[in-house]
Amino acid sequence: MPIARAAKRATVRLGAVVLAGALLAACGSGSGDSSDTSDSAGGKVTLTVDLFGSFGFKEAGLYDEYQKLHPNVTIKQSDTQDEADYWKSLQTRLAGGGGLADVQGVEVGRIASVTQQQSDKFQDLKEFGADKLKGEFAEAKWSAATTKDGKVLGLGTDVGPEAMCYRTDLFKKAGLPTDREELAKKWSTWDGYLELGKEYKKKAPAKSAWLDSIGSLYGIMIGQEEERYYDASGELIYEKNPAVRTAWDTSVKAAEADLSAKLDQWSPQWNQAFAAGSFATIPCPAWMLGYIKGQAGDGGQGKWDIAKLPGGAGNWGGSYLSIPRAAKHKKEAYELIEWLTAPEQQAKVFQKQGNFPSSTGAIEKIADAKDDYFSGAPIGQIFGDAAKESPVQVLGVHDQNVMQQLTNALSEVERKGVSSDKAWETAKKGVANVIG
Repeated sequence: MPIARAAKRATVRLGAVVLAGALLAACGSGSGDSSDTSDSAGGKVTLTVDLFGSFGFKEAGLYDEYQKLHPNVTIKQSDTQDEADYWKSLQTRLAGGGGLADVQGVEVGRIASVTQQQSDKFQDLKEFGADKLKGEFAEAKWSAATTKDGKVLGLGTDVGPEAMCYRTDLFKKAGLPTDREELAKKWSTWDGYLELGKEYKKKAPAKSAWLDSIGSLYGIMIGQEEERYYDASGELIYEKNPAVRTAWDTSVKAAEADLSAKLDQWSPQWNQAFAAGSFATIPCPAWMLGYIKGQAGDGGQGKWDIAKLPGGAGNWGGSYLSIPRAAKHKKEAYELIEWLTAPEQQAKVFQKQGNFPSSTGAIEKIADAKDDYFSGAPIGQIFGDAAKESPVQVLGVHDQNVMQQLTNALSEVERKGVSSDKAWETAKKGVANVIG
């Protein structure tokens, strides 16, 4: 899900998706090394999994499949829709040491915080044999969850190659072309995307805007950049980074042209808007596909399509599965997350939900995938090409917080008419307060 954070410490070179190396199948039963740190002693085990957003495991039937393979295991998943709320709650529980699940999801924008500031709170997965999996993931994905002293604190689930999702039925009503190749040419640049939005506005169906929010526009644009909020030395650079300013200014232009539905992402109103047709386009990382399906429902099937993103490839989001040191069933939890992140399972999640795999073997398996819900769009090719072309991103410890302050300030521009300059100053103060 969404990314970012800030602080003048070491940064993580995160692979948007630089994929290399061969992948060995990593299925099932886990590794067993050292001592069994669970308290189950071979009996019945209930594994708790605490996630945010939509990881797709339940939807793809993976929990049911795993429980059939392991009759002694019952899996219970809890969800928090908004990642920021989830992270805040997780920090509270980590500080107190109680109420933690056996498996906790970690968004990619938070992984630097885990490896650099909270490594004592999470289990080193090498103790259960995670070393043997290193060659099965993109190097950058693997290294982002590895501490300087070599501890492995998470296994990668997905990455977030970007595209543009759009409503073909709304495009037709506004007299716009619906062919994904033609649209990719028309909006090859972000200026082209805004111009097409202005055309849409002239004949748009009632109560329908061009895009959902300028926050999503900003997020997708900043995902196209290698350096955003930090440089490779760890210096906080967002104020002077022209890439950040370009994404900000383009988002402000969209607000000033009244192209947005003015919906805060992850809000109930935003969720309802998917089915209501309140916007015609939404910048969508691969993981957004499952979210759209869940919110738009059966009535949205065949009304959506996917085209190449304006301005080039990018990456927004991606996650990890980690095990707190305070977890009750660490060994069994490791066996589960090793199985869930194996190529076979990552491929199944992609085919059901659209979450793009972080394992090279899974990417090979889904290269020809298409999605009937999205008008037969060749999602394997679209997101696969974006993954290959995406930059390797520099992320810092407070990346997610910087991102959140900037998007919060843009919401003030969008919904309250606050000037760009005033909103920028508000964002700077917010960043300073969060970083401390």
